[in-house]
Amino acid sequence: MRLVMMRDLAWLVELADHGHVTETAASLGTSQPTLSRALARLEDELGVRIFERLPTGVEPTPDGETVIEAARDLVGRHDLLRAALAHRLSPETGLVRLAFLDSMATTLVPRLLRAFHASAPGVKVVLSQEPTHHIHRDLERGVVELGLTMDPAPGQAWLPVRRERLVVVVPPTHRLRHRKRVDLIELADDELVTTPAGFAHSALLEGLLAEAGVDLRVSFESADLATIEGLVAAGLGVAVVPEAFAGQSGSIGLALASPGATRTIGLTWRTDRALAPPAERFVAFVRARTWDED
Repeated sequence: MRLVMMRDLAWLVELADHGHVTETAASLGTSQPTLSRALARLEDELGVRIFERLPTGVEPTPDGETVIEAARDLVGRHDLLRAALAHRLSPETGLVRLAFLDSMATTLVPRLLRAFHASAPGVKVVLSQEPTHHIHRDLERGVVELGLTMDPAPGQAWLPVRRERLVVVVPPTHRLRHRKRVDLIELADDELVTTPAGFAHSALLEGLLAEAGVDLRVSFESADLATIEGLVAAGLGVAVVPEAFAGQSGSIGLALASPGATRTIGLTWRTDRALAPPAERFVAFVRARTWDED
């Protein structure tokens, strides 16, 4: 069984519209024998005679009318598909699929998207908020093209975008609330509110605590840093969060003495395939600017 070529179907529609092989071949920029062979291929594949050859041209047979109607529909759908893909892949009007961590939803992401939209108003950015391991998974599956994470995965590019200071947040009644700066060792008797194991933020915090020689008992876990800050404000423990989260619900933010008390956010993507032009434009835009905290 041979596959019907889309070109042959498009030529069939043209022939039905013109009603004459010679005129149709001229309008298509091909030879009459080439067009005749294409028609013969279709008739052989479908097992029906599509046109009656007359001295004045060609006329569709009853079976041919059915074939021509279906061909018009298929060619039209194919044209729409190509137009939709061209629109989606255009660096001016295309689509970018971006995944990011929940903790960036009110800080980096709005700032970045506002600037990008001003530069490329026709490009649509589809967003999803996910933990790091889900972002890496969706990149591998092709569900998203770009991700904003705290660490790269093997085989993925990673462009550092922004470094954020980490602070300790304590309840408004905490014994250290009037301090400007604290060392993690001073929190040894406190309970910790943090993200679950496996989250990039947890891994970062574990490294800071190990460096300080502190092992805090975890009282509550949440995947959302804004929720963590709220639990701290309610007196349910202390936490280490990006500085932008301090005080949102009434907690007190204290600078950390640890020199490594920062997190770096990077833009990541797969390297085994080329990015679509809209995603390439997004990466180039992010690369050309500075996004660090003031």
